[in-house]
Amino acid sequence: MPPTIVKKARGHAPHSRSAAAGANVALVSGGDPGVFAMAAAVCEQVEQGPPAWRALEVAIVPGITAMLAVAARVGAPLGHDFCAVSLSDNLKPWPVIERRLDAAAQAGFVIALYNPVSQARPWQLATAFERLRGHLPATTPTVFGRAVGRPDESIVVATLQSADPTSADMATLVIVGSAETRVVPRPGRAPLVYTPRSIGSARA
Repeated sequence: MPPTIVKKARGHAPHSRSAAAGANVALVSGGDPGVFAMAAAVCEQVEQGPPAWRALEVAIVPGITAMLAVAARVGAPLGHDFCAVSLSDNLKPWPVIERRLDAAAQAGFVIALYNPVSQARPWQLATAFERLRGHLPATTPTVFGRAVGRPDESIVVATLQSADPTSADMATLVIVGSAETRVVPRPGRAPLVYTPRSIGSARA
């Protein structure tokens, strides 16, 4: 059977060496390996490693990324155009992140924020919210989805003005709506958060 790299893990170079030696290797994680995960890192190792690594059979098995899991819990906030931005500046400069946040908000995208905070960078989510408040209405729906699918799952729906960055951690995915995103109150039930499939001018 050909060696196969399936998903992700830390320290992927030793796994590539094992696969090149003939072992079947599965790199496993939660979420989707291709969304802010290690599938790209594996591809990078295949490109930059020894020639034998480029002969490996590589199978990337899709999963459910956090923005889809959180969106499904609250309704359909990703029902129109959206984007995903990682707030981690480990692999890209913070000014690049700021420019992307500005561009996404100005363009009317719903924004899924990955890696919102960590012990090493507790300030970035608050800074991102302040930046987005310069482009979006204070009432813009903002969803905090933590550990979705796990026993300690929690979902909080707030406005951009009231969104508390200290309530997020690395297990949290934050969705900031666009100016079109709506919240539908439902007596006795959690509200539905959704972004209409057409923008206002198209619906008018």
